[in-house]
Amino acid sequence: MKTLLIPFVALASLGAAPAPKPALAPSEIVAAAPATDWIAIAPADMLVMTLANGKQAVIQLMPPPFSQGWIGNIRKLAAAHWWDGLSINRLQDNYVVQWGDASEKKALPDGLVSVGEASYETPLDFHYLTIGLVGGGISSGAAFPNFTPLSEKDAYASATGFSKGWPIAASTPWPKSTKAMSQLERKPSSMKFWPIHCYGMVGVGRNLSPDTGSGAELYTVIGHAPRHLDRNIAVVGRVISGIENLSSLPRGTGALGFYEKADERVGITSIRLASELPAADQPRFEYLSTESESFAAYADARANRRDAFFNVPAGGADICNIPVPVRKKP
Repeated sequence: MKTLLIPFVALASLGAAPAPKPALAPSEIVAAAPATDWIAIAPADMLVMTLANGKQAVIQLMPPPFSQGWIGNIRKLAAAHWWDGLSINRLQDNYVVQWGDASEKKALPDGLVSVGEASYETPLDFHYLTIGLVGGGISSGAAFPNFTPLSEKDAYASATGFSKGWPIAASTPWPKSTKAMSQLERKPSSMKFWPIHCYGMVGVGRNLSPDTGSGAELYTVIGHAPRHLDRNIAVVGRVISGIENLSSLPRGTGALGFYEKADERVGITSIRLASELPAADQPRFEYLSTESESFAAYADARANRRDAFFNVPAGGADICNIPVPVRKKP
């Protein structure tokens, strides 16, 4: 009787198809980013807030050209040690923590400037056109200051993206053709940009318009991104370390989360530019370049989770759901 040879050997000779590599989680992409993809934050661009309870928060100030009038004031206030002895005055749940002079009577240092409402937006300046577009029809050419467009819909702006590590919105869609770009070059003032109120962002408290605030009264976002504040209040920075030392404070019992009694407020021992501190005490942080391939992969992974836990990728992400990675510098 003849034996039937089932062709297992033939199948084996073909070799099993290689198993697909598991998709990386956003955190794994960030962890694998090469050192060259990280940009150090200068000590002169960080504020160190020390609270009376001994805890600290570190704030990174925004780079030019955004909000520079207010940021110039903030540098002068820090240099004058103006916040020393003041307090956290407001904590509204899922909204903001606010600090400054509760009495509103402390004299401001000399040299502060008054900033107009027009400075909430920054016009397109072709001096900043340095990199290629992402996801558009132009393979090389321009972007506003190192602006990396995000190809997602947005409820509050015609376009969003990242500039020098910061989430930014734009007044018109980013041009996706050479013709559209040439039209923009003829009238660059038609496109304006502004910083976005995401979690941890720091803004300038103010009274009713036309007041825009001096920078003496500041707050940070501790809840869902209040994008309705965009272009209504100046964004000047973000908390990059110690946000939990602010968000975990007791909620204010008064209207809008203000503390009703002086003994409810947490005091501020000092707020200093990190460059003013001894070298050994200066915080050292760096952020993942938003122009890097690592960041592009990270942003895609945030919008389309393919790692093991997720069954259905969302297919998109709000700009504030793609927080720019910041880490202590190795």
